[in-house]
Amino acid sequence: MERAVPLAVPLGQAEVFQALQRLHMTIFSQSVSPCGKFLAAGNNYGQIAIFSLSAALSSEAKEESKKPVVTFQAHDGPVYSMVSTDRHLLSAGDGEVKAWLWVEMLKKGCKELWCRQPPYRTSLEVPEINALLLVPKENSLILAGGDCQLHTMDLETGTFTRVLRGHTDYIHCLALRERSPEVLSGGEDGAVRLWDLRIAKEVQTIEVYKHEECSRPHNGRWIGCLATDSDWMVCGGGPALTLWHLRSSTPTTIFPMRAPQKHVTFYQDLILSAGQGRCVNQWQLSGELKAQVPGSSPGLLSLSLNQQPAAPECKVLTAAGNSCRVDVFTNLGYRAFSLSF
Repeated sequence: MERAVPLAVPLGQAEVFQALQRLHMTIFSQSVSPCGKFLAAGNNYGQIAIFSLSAALSSEAKEESKKPVVTFQAHDGPVYSMVSTDRHLLSAGDGEVKAWLWVEMLKKGCKELWCRQPPYRTSLEVPEINALLLVPKENSLILAGGDCQLHTMDLETGTFTRVLRGHTDYIHCLALRERSPEVLSGGEDGAVRLWDLRIAKEVQTIEVYKHEECSRPHNGRWIGCLATDSDWMVCGGGPALTLWHLRSSTPTTIFPMRAPQKHVTFYQDLILSAGQGRCVNQWQLSGELKAQVPGSSPGLLSLSLNQQPAAPECKVLTAAGNSCRVDVFTNLGYRAFSLSF
């Protein structure tokens, strides 16, 4: 029997389709390669694009240098989250996490190394995995999302070793307290929960929306972003972006930002945040807005700081969200250029 030959799409139609795809693209996630010279970006179509930061930052860079080195189909649905180990890129989609070898991707051999699915309660359940977090001391990966649970996977064996239950709605974000084996999680239920990995139990709960100074009922109670630095935590979403002292569960600084924030991180003596609107916001710990640096996307969902010591020449901040572009900031004061799918 002869194989059916697929009909070719007329060139004009293909170009229109690609233009529409780019127009409606959202970039949910980013991750820097172990060498610091490449950036992976994952979009709402399940594609991962690998950009060469070193080529784009070169004095001899051309427009082509800002395009992906390779783009491949990683998941059937959106790529919600990504992290990198010393060898692998790990990506999360609907109900699954996949591993890819960086060295093979850069050779344009984009075949998954493995695919794992957490032990969900029913076989019909396929919740999205919104957040991935590496725990280097355990050589483990924590993933969380639509099933309201935190799942821990041993990266050496690929087995799921524990489940942490406590959230009553979607989990949006995770953060690691590096000095102690503790993980923070924030979700749609409005709570930030602190988990002690040694005993696999929740040891602290902060219901942010119940604090009058943080509450913004018109925006909802959801926690969309959080970050931690020793005894301090910053979180935001529906409630105001707020700096907390963890030991005392006390809000110490309320940042005067009306728009809900989707990503936040500590950087030196600053806090960087982004969300609804084009700007990357730079905050003093006291709550003073130091700068707002505009980007090219109407809304931002992820920030990535490339601080790999192996590539100091590629030390940049990248920001992505509701467009096909990844903005590159060579210093925090301005957008130098944009990478594009």
